[in-house]
Amino acid sequence: MRLKQRKEFLDIAASGKKWVTPGLILQAKKRIDKKIGIGFTVSRKVGNAVARNRAKRRLRVLASEALKNDTLAGYSFVVIGRAETNKRPYSVLRQDFVQALAKVDMISKRKSPDPIERLKQ
Repeated sequence: MRLKQRKEFLDIAASGKKWVTPGLILQAKKRIDKKIGIGFTVSRKVGNAVARNRAKRRLRVLASEALKNDTLAGYSFVVIGRAETNKRPYSVLRQDFVQALAKVDMISKRKSPDPIERLKQ
C-alpha cells in the first residue's frame, strides 16, 4: 500500500522510529492492520526533478526487494532520499537500507530473514 497523503507522512514522522544513514532516512511505525505501507520522498535539496526521480526509483527498488515476502507486514515506512542517494553505489545504498531496518528494530521482530539476507549478498 502506497502512502500518498501528507497526513500519513507526518503521522509516521511524529510518532514512528527513525534511523539516518548516509544514503537515506528510514522512518517506521506499527500499523493496526497487517498491511505494509510505504512512501517515498525526496526534497529539492537532492537536485532537479531528474535527480529526485532517479533517487526515488533507486529507493523503490530497494524497498521492493526488502519487503517482498510480507515478513515486515504491519508496519508503515517512509523512505527519505538524501543528496548521497544518487552518488552512492547501489550495493552501498543497499547496506544503508539494511542497516536502517536493523536500527528501527524491524529485523529482530521478523519471522524469516530471507529478504534482508538477500540484500546483504
